[in-house]
Amino acid sequence: MVGTNDLRRAEAFYDPIMIRLGLERCYCDEVMLSWGSKADDTLPRFMVGLPFDGKAASVGNGNMTAFRGEKPSLIDKLYALAMQNGGRSEGEPGLRPQYGPGFYAAYIRDPDGNKLAFVCYDAKIDDQEK
Repeated sequence: MVGTNDLRRAEAFYDPIMIRLGLERCYCDEVMLSWGSKADDTLPRFMVGLPFDGKAASVGNGNMTAFRGEKPSLIDKLYALAMQNGGRSEGEPGLRPQYGPGFYAAYIRDPDGNKLAFVCYDAKIDDQEK
């Protein structure tokens, strides 16, 4: 779960990304949203919400949530969606050989400053559809 100071803004940011990842909206109320699989509640869910203590959400240095994609083209699309919906770049899509052969990733901050990564572990140069 990551925090937000504006649930509607977070919803507009995350919904297109979660749809592209194949995750469905599992829950929504006035303080929280979650995505995952309604049919399989043993799978992890991603949540965004207003802090329970009523104080402003703040971002921790060194925290990051990563979402795995099967192809670099998906990573590129997720990055583009994030940029179109209020995200800030922390690293454009590309190979990151320092993390291993075939490691392809993009890094962004959501509108609240939470850091996200979109990663593919098995990228091949010919997989990269732009």
